[in-house]
Amino acid sequence: MDVSLDSVTDSFPAEAAFLPPDAPLKMEPQDLWHAPNRHGRPFNPLPTTPRNLWARRLFVFGTAILLTAYGIYRINQVFNSLGVSTLGIVVLILFAILGMWIALSFASSLGGFVSLLRRGGLGLGIHRAGPLPVLQARTAVLMPTYNEDPTRVMVGLRAIHDSILATGQIDAFDFFLLSDTTDPDVWIQEERAYLAFREEVGGAGRIFYRRRAKNVDRKAGNLGEWVRQFGAAYEQMLTLDADSVMDGGLIVRIVSAMEKHDGIGLIQTLPVIVGGKTLFARMQQFAGRVYGPLIAHGIAWWHGSEGNYWGHNAVIRTRAFAEQAGLPHLSGKPPFGGHILSHDFVEAALMRRGGWAIHMVPGLFGSYEESPPSLTDVAIRDRRWCQGNLQHAKLLSTRGMHWVSRSHMLIGIGSYVMSPLWLLFLLCGILISLQSHFYHPEYFGTTRTLYPHWPRVDPVQAKSVFIGTMAILLAPKGLAFIAMLVDRGALKGSGGAIRLAISIVLETIIGGLIAPIAMLIQTSGVISILLGRDSGWNAQNRDDGRVSLKEVAHGYWIYTVFGVLLAVAAWSVSHALFLWMSPVLLGLLLAIPLAALTASRDVGMTLRRMGLLLIEEETNPPAILKLAAENERRRDMALHQPVQPPGEAFSALRQNTDLLEAHRSALPAARKPGSAVDANLLVGLVKLQESSNVEGALKKLTRQEKAAVLCNSEGLALITSLPS
Repeated sequence: MDVSLDSVTDSFPAEAAFLPPDAPLKMEPQDLWHAPNRHGRPFNPLPTTPRNLWARRLFVFGTAILLTAYGIYRINQVFNSLGVSTLGIVVLILFAILGMWIALSFASSLGGFVSLLRRGGLGLGIHRAGPLPVLQARTAVLMPTYNEDPTRVMVGLRAIHDSILATGQIDAFDFFLLSDTTDPDVWIQEERAYLAFREEVGGAGRIFYRRRAKNVDRKAGNLGEWVRQFGAAYEQMLTLDADSVMDGGLIVRIVSAMEKHDGIGLIQTLPVIVGGKTLFARMQQFAGRVYGPLIAHGIAWWHGSEGNYWGHNAVIRTRAFAEQAGLPHLSGKPPFGGHILSHDFVEAALMRRGGWAIHMVPGLFGSYEESPPSLTDVAIRDRRWCQGNLQHAKLLSTRGMHWVSRSHMLIGIGSYVMSPLWLLFLLCGILISLQSHFYHPEYFGTTRTLYPHWPRVDPVQAKSVFIGTMAILLAPKGLAFIAMLVDRGALKGSGGAIRLAISIVLETIIGGLIAPIAMLIQTSGVISILLGRDSGWNAQNRDDGRVSLKEVAHGYWIYTVFGVLLAVAAWSVSHALFLWMSPVLLGLLLAIPLAALTASRDVGMTLRRMGLLLIEEETNPPAILKLAAENERRRDMALHQPVQPPGEAFSALRQNTDLLEAHRSALPAARKPGSAVDANLLVGLVKLQESSNVEGALKKLTRQEKAAVLCNSEGLALITSLPS
């Protein structure tokens, strides 16, 4: 059969979907830079704004400013032996920025400590226990996915479904698996997993699947397209990530709070990291569970109704999102222009600008996610987040934005900019020490005096500044430890007070050694973005597969070399400087073994057996995590069956006629005559016709061509007609 434009009946579709045929009325977003404000100027208090919020903010920022000012005064005394110099001024400026960053975190943690002791972190009429409220409106549960393992995604989504089912209010929820998958094999696996899930739970009519063939604007575009097509049918949407797990009772309580307060646009929960097996992942989940509540209570304490959005595990009012949160493209080319990568911060800021309240409720547990298994995987994800946060510099001057929303963006930018500033601070310290080493002071100047001008280098003051800075830096960990002592359940789940203390010390030491490596990784990320390099969009690694020492050495030798050069420079200046910098130097010199050690599953699980780095969700897992664990166990058993369903798309469709018919029925309507045809489709059809069997076709087709023919009825016919 010859291929021509006339013979192609289906074009490359905008989407292929298992969705209800009677789609609800569309919800079109407005021009969101000029969207209306529901309550006038955004600085006006909203109905759900906590009382005395101004006093909380005054305490946090006032404390941070006072501590920073005192630190500048003391650090100036340390360096004033050289008088006013360019390096001295640079060090003072860097210390002021870095000191303010540390002091602000410390002041916020003090507020979080008070909130934790008072068992706060809720509000909005939400209760931790008691009967569940009865929901009145419909909520959509949205699970975006991009080239993820479908069986792994379904583990969490099935657990969420069953947990909501246990509340007796499953009829108030519809579930949507929103795929942006580009891998054709993963796409067909998604359809197979979706159909199995829907059949197992009897979810026809309330569980849906949609795949976009063109990933316009990535995850933000995925959600935005759903809002435009189906958002009008739902009062709220619960946004998830591919590794999200949320308790049904928690979901019902926060959705009910949204229903009771029509001025709230978003309620963010506190996701707790679980499921870690490598040492790195277990450190992440331990830190998130022990220090995370203190930090989250702190920011919720002074953010009030001007909270932030972390991109998942949050309930959003669909109307508020459609009215305010559609994102324009930034001017210029990537990495600073184009699509906004870290869209969640911006969406929250725009909804708040429009008069909608944004709240966080960290006092209600039941929201979970996973951590990348290694420092390398975090670095890959961080590179994308770094680019997204630096893009926010273009948005800081947006008209009408609340000053707290601007502070969220500044803090996001600072979380990456601080790394090159810390590096610059260290290098300036070496230069000042080098200058002092070769500087010959004049004890008797031109003015006649009774006593000589002795240099005022005071190592005692330098030591006190260092100790004070470390105390403020580590104080949140101490406060979190005290808060854990009060929470008997969490304390017991972490192995008791002694094991908890040992775990905090262990996490602090290893984390401190990793810190200079992370500093250089983030610094290189910032530099690469400034040089105009785009991060792209890659699926996140969620497995904890073994990494060879050779691979680790290839990725981390550069940090060891930098550590050697830094150590030689410090030693050549003075032995005292070398000893003062030893924590940083040690971390860099051990970069390769540290990266290998923290990526080890064996080390992580050994520490768990020793009762270290434990969290309550491991020793006494809640019902939702038990559901997820049971689903994962069933998945693992299925994967070890003698006969496995084929993972390759063509083979899967050829061997499963039900899947083939379902896939064909989900394709969009036929192409209108005269409309454009995707080039990958034409080339793919030609290659299929020229192939003598399936194996030969697979060798010829590119991934894009394979996806295109899977979207086409002629392509499906050719696939099924080819010999094996």
